Amino acid sequence: MGPLSLIDWNPSHDAPPPQPTVARVLHVINGEHYAGAERVQDLLAGQLPSLGFDVAFACLKTGQFPAIRRSQDSPLHDLRMAGRMDLRPVARLTRLLRDERYQLVHAHTPRTAMLAAIASAAARVPMVYHVHSPASRDSTRGMRNRINAQIERICLRRASAVIAVSRSLARDTITGGVDPAKVFVVPNGVPQRVVRPGRDAGRLDWTLGTIALFRPRKGTEVLLKALAALRADGLPVRLLAVGGFETSRHEQELKQTAAELGVPDAVEWTGFTRDVDRELHRMDLFVLPSLFGEGMPMVVLEAMAAGVPVIATRVEGTSEAIRDHLDGLIVEPGDPAELASAVREFIEARVDWSAVSRSAVERHADRFSDRAMARGTAQVYRRVLNLDEDSECVS
Repeated sequence: MGPLSLIDWNPSHDAPPPQPTVARVLHVINGEHYAGAERVQDLLAGQLPSLGFDVAFACLKTGQFPAIRRSQDSPLHDLRMAGRMDLRPVARLTRLLRDERYQLVHAHTPRTAMLAAIASAAARVPMVYHVHSPASRDSTRGMRNRINAQIERICLRRASAVIAVSRSLARDTITGGVDPAKVFVVPNGVPQRVVRPGRDAGRLDWTLGTIALFRPRKGTEVLLKALAALRADGLPVRLLAVGGFETSRHEQELKQTAAELGVPDAVEWTGFTRDVDRELHRMDLFVLPSLFGEGMPMVVLEAMAAGVPVIATRVEGTSEAIRDHLDGLIVEPGDPAELASAVREFIEARVDWSAVSRSAVERHADRFSDRAMARGTAQVYRRVLNLDEDSECVS
């Protein structure tokens, strides 16, 4: 097998025949929410066994992930971390790695990396670290970002390999001091979806949609301001906002903003849903107005797979998925006027809705399937474990 490319790694997503198990992998996860990173973990657990890797989870919080995940056949161990700096789960994780004979531990956040780095050294098990978003720009709280970034930087020294979900995150990781030979780009991927029917040419109303775990960095206030501007100009535009809120305070802030802008009745807040297909099919345009902190947004890939044209901001990996004016439109973050203008391009047919929809579906199938993501991850595992395609099964 040739070396994996740092920047252009794009594994084939043709499904091979199922392979016998060659290694057992323990994913150490937070488990508090079920958002983009958790969706990646869930999809990998569903795909990796057919590529030779049994997957189990060690969960630090009994939040949404244990109940919502589709990979219920994968064992889940409760490590229960009491606080951000609670290191007591390290001993339990070390015993788990030894007793259950895991060959690899895979961490996904600075907090899980902190525990996994210590436990993997004690158990003499290699660690893979998955960079889903930039730790230094993950929230609006500067001190927390700095602490998480420093923890991540220290733990990366222990990692045998680092998976970045986008080229921009790979560059950030290398700039932070990680050996480029250990960094691999494996783009996120999602399953093929039922494609949304085309828009009726006679319809005048437009539904903008967004799906998120709503938090300050998602830029939802910018979308609300764009919505208000469009409606003030007499355009029949509504917003479908799908997902939960990170905090009740932020929920109150967003709903108050909608009221102050005069658009509370034009916004439908649905809360969390398992039926993403149904909600995507209600949308004419998918909008992700993030301010920062996006590695390779899963919701953008979900919208592409469903044929819903995307308007998103030029942050981190988003613009690596969406080619401007081909698969969607890219705007600058934090600019309600530019966002509203992009929506107008579709409404006024200056951008062909059907052509963008078709292009997005094709690009997803070509580059961003869940199978491609799993194959890329499996290739990294095989490099770390020095396995070839004919490796012996584990006992």
